[in-house]
Amino acid sequence: MAEIQDGGGGGHKGGKKRAKKQSTRVDMTPMVDLAFLLLTFFVLTATFSKPKSMELTFPAPPEKLDDSPPIKNGITFLLSKDDRIFYYEGEFKPTDDPVKGPKTTLAELSFAQGGSNGLHKYLLEKNKAMQDQIKALDDRHQKKQMADTTFKRMVREVKADKSSFTYLIKTDDKATYKNVIDVIDELNINVVGKYVMVDIMKPELDLVNEKVGAN
Repeated sequence: MAEIQDGGGGGHKGGKKRAKKQSTRVDMTPMVDLAFLLLTFFVLTATFSKPKSMELTFPAPPEKLDDSPPIKNGITFLLSKDDRIFYYEGEFKPTDDPVKGPKTTLAELSFAQGGSNGLHKYLLEKNKAMQDQIKALDDRHQKKQMADTTFKRMVREVKADKSSFTYLIKTDDKATYKNVIDVIDELNINVVGKYVMVDIMKPELDLVNEKVGAN
């Protein structure tokens, strides 16, 4: 607010009337008060961004290695350096077994989109039956033929079906976090319901080292 002060003029000298002097000083106090009030308001009402985290499921470690349950319908991804990803299906067999079958060998996939051995294409083919079931449920849900709660419950049941694959993600000490996140993203895109991260076994690590080299 501008402050107007009398400058002591107004006297008469020589019969002439002198103009009054006015101060041009502006009082900034109200504006500063308002600025601090606004600043306090925004600080108290602002919502700070929270760090985002990804939920990962880790199985409880068995008391003994021999207590590890056999993997049924399991597919194991093994991640290593240079963005390389290998996999094998079923139970790991370190040696040829007349009952269980031949020794486990690793096949390789690629993170590249559109390739013949791409991870996305592989998961799409492996989970096609489950995705078709979920799509059929989604069509019924979109047509209002089932309630939201029923739709969500049935989708969970389809994902948890015992016949669907369980994916195990294992890494050596040269794999990158980015590759792990890429695998999890692809699993989520392909609506995979069962996947876990577990430690790599020594025989598996030896196979990976044969592929990529120990160094």
